[in-house]
Amino acid sequence: MAECENLQKDTFMYIMQVLSHAPHPHDHYLKMRSLLSFLLIAITASCLNGCSPQTEHKHFFWKVSDSNSTIYILGSIHLADSSFYPLDPVITNAFDSSDELAVEIDMSNDSILQEITTLNEQYGMFHGEDSLERILPGDIRKSLDSICTAWSIPIGTFNRYKPWAAAMTLTSIGIMRLGYNYNLGIDFHFLHLAQEHGKNIVSLEPVENQVTALTGEGLKDSVTMYFMKKTLREIGLIDSSVLWMMQAWKIGDDSLFWNAMNADTAKLSANDSLIQKEIDNRILHSRNRTMAESIAKLLTENRKAFVVIGTAHLVGKDENIIDILRSKGFTIERL
Repeated sequence: MAECENLQKDTFMYIMQVLSHAPHPHDHYLKMRSLLSFLLIAITASCLNGCSPQTEHKHFFWKVSDSNSTIYILGSIHLADSSFYPLDPVITNAFDSSDELAVEIDMSNDSILQEITTLNEQYGMFHGEDSLERILPGDIRKSLDSICTAWSIPIGTFNRYKPWAAAMTLTSIGIMRLGYNYNLGIDFHFLHLAQEHGKNIVSLEPVENQVTALTGEGLKDSVTMYFMKKTLREIGLIDSSVLWMMQAWKIGDDSLFWNAMNADTAKLSANDSLIQKEIDNRILHSRNRTMAESIAKLLTENRKAFVVIGTAHLVGKDENIIDILRSKGFTIERL
């Protein structure tokens, strides 16, 4: 089993290094990406078939307790497919025993959805004469056009999007092209169940906090342009990195999941490293602190909650939610 996992991880890192140093998408590059992705899938299948069925895998699932109350925290994959289901009974039984569901944002609430739509339009779109095409440097615009052509997206589709919002949307499209969708995501699965069972649903962070984080509102142009360029580079890795991320979730492999999340191995300059830290704080660390406080409040109020949060917020190397809760003195058990 250990040899199998090492082969998977070594292959993954080799392919990521090859692809991240390759040119931006063109015919030769796309053929090479397809060939390497096929190699990755073949090795994954071989390893999975050869792994012992007696091996007990962990989940991205934790029991968090204080002296008189307990909640459960499950790491989510926001876009998934039917292969993720049914979930392990240890997860579904914990949900059944809980009184309420806590998620990042309650996407089942119509008023919250309307607020998200309004804020996305306000923060993520150009108004007036500005457009993405006008502000993008030539090399970045060429890469974007190449991806749009490869994915049969009309050139100019993203002209009203600001760079950060365009990058986020491209990533979602890239994942959906592989057959994954939001309706089968882990958080949506439990939102539907909570509605069916009449469980109370609570949000762990304010809507505006999440929208500003995911649209790049208030960030310098240099940061949003860096994020756009990095995303376009990562698009070339998306087939392989998403495959590994999904597999990592199914077996509860923290390091494999984190490597898949950070598949771009291109070396960063000192300035780019500072920008990346700012982005990590915006997308992850700042929000982790907010959501950890909300979870701690649920515990102090003795509420029996089942919490579903994006897995990246739970296994990151710096200030992840589980470590923050542990530092607050709560008892943590991985299930």
